[in-house]
Order: sequence, then C-alpha cells, then structure tokens
Amino acid sequence: MDLGLQGKRAIVCASSKGLGFACAKALAREGVHIVMNGRDPDALDQAAEAIRSEVRGIEIQTIAGDVTDASVRAALANASGEPDILVSNAGGPPPGDFRDWDRIAWLAALDANLLSAVDLIRLVIDGMIQRKFGRIINITSSTVRVPIPVLGLSNAARAALTNFVFGLVPSVSSAGVTINNLLPGPFDTNRLRNSKEITRHLTSNPVAGRVGDPDELGAACAFLCSRQAGYITGQNLLMDGGLYPGSF
Repeated sequence: MDLGLQGKRAIVCASSKGLGFACAKALAREGVHIVMNGRDPDALDQAAEAIRSEVRGIEIQTIAGDVTDASVRAALANASGEPDILVSNAGGPPPGDFRDWDRIAWLAALDANLLSAVDLIRLVIDGMIQRKFGRIINITSSTVRVPIPVLGLSNAARAALTNFVFGLVPSVSSAGVTINNLLPGPFDTNRLRNSKEITRHLTSNPVAGRVGDPDELGAACAFLCSRQAGYITGQNLLMDGGLYPGSF
C-alpha cells in the first residue's frame, strides 16, 4: 500500500532506539525525510546511519539532546523546516511508590511526558493548519487506559497529555490535521528489559505469549500518518497484544 507520504517531513523524538527508532525507520521506508532526536549523540548517529544504509533518497538530520530542553525543541522545529509529521516520544519516569515522589520528581515527569510534547505541538501545528495537512502521533503508554500502580508518575503525566491533545482535535480536523496516540503495552525495548519491576507488572498476563516487536508499532505509526488515515483522529490505539482487551 502506498501511504502517500513520499517527500513529507517528520520530527521523530527519542528515535535513537526502541519505539522511536522503529517509527523513524517505518516513515523513512515510505520516503519521509526525518529529523531524528536522542540524548546520546553516538547512539543517535548510529541509528541515523542504520536508516541511511537501508533507505536511499531521503534526508536524515539529527538533533542530539533532551526534549525537555526548550533549545532542543526549537532546534528540532527549525531543522525540519515545515514538518508534516510530529511523533512525540520520551522515556517514561522511573517506577516506585508515590509516597517517595517529591515535587521535583513530579515536575520532571510532567516536563518529559506532558509539557515537552505540548510545546512541540505548539511549534508545528500552525504550519500544518496552513498547509492543510498534518499528522501528530504521541507515543504514550497502555497505562493511560489501564494504570499500573508502580508507574504513577507515568500514569498521571501521560493521561494529562491525552486529554490536552484531544481538546485540540475539533479545532484542527477541518484543516486536515489529525492527532492520535499510540499506547504500547509490553514491547521488546531497553526499558522493559532493564526494569524487573516494570517487567513483572507488564508480563504477568502474557495473553499473546510474547512481547511486541517495535517494528509493529512503527508500522502502525506510519499508517496513522498516511493519507488513508485522514479520517482517524482523536483516538487512543492500544497495542498490548490483548493484555487488556476492551479496556477504556
């Protein structure tokens, strides 16, 4: 299927590895020029080179840094010129007991998983409206639908982002701009592999008999960015292998 994305431009945050990298790769395969981002410059360069070696004829730029930094967000917007696609993504806050989280911990979670995405949307959405095309995909978490007790910081921040962006949907839909969220459950990423506490909660009911392949989420991201998905907006797409069927 031709997704109609040839020549489009995208910002893909936290794309040096994991789910963000899978989204960048899937979009690049559709002929999208990508601005990639990650905190580790070496890992980011390696990820960009991996995509360049596979996909010819597209531009790939890299902006190293944390998206909680306003200067990094501005650099992403400037590098992309007139972005048609924004994939917001940021690593989740650590698990724990809410009794141990002080104001600093809460503000860090909100900066990473709410405010940075809101500001990136602010930087790109008016141009999308003017050009009558835009796709905004926020990679959040299945915890938006089914909160996990040890991930309280993530539960709250990502749910707040969901409600904020869906409030924008009615004002931009007629301009051809869609806003959707991808809600991954257990996927084969460093975050899942490196946290026994998270792994225990996410794989205690392995309905699918496996965790997700990041490329599966990347493909879903690419489709939501496509011309064919222009009538899909304001949706939470839960990708968890049936772990929480019918949840809302």
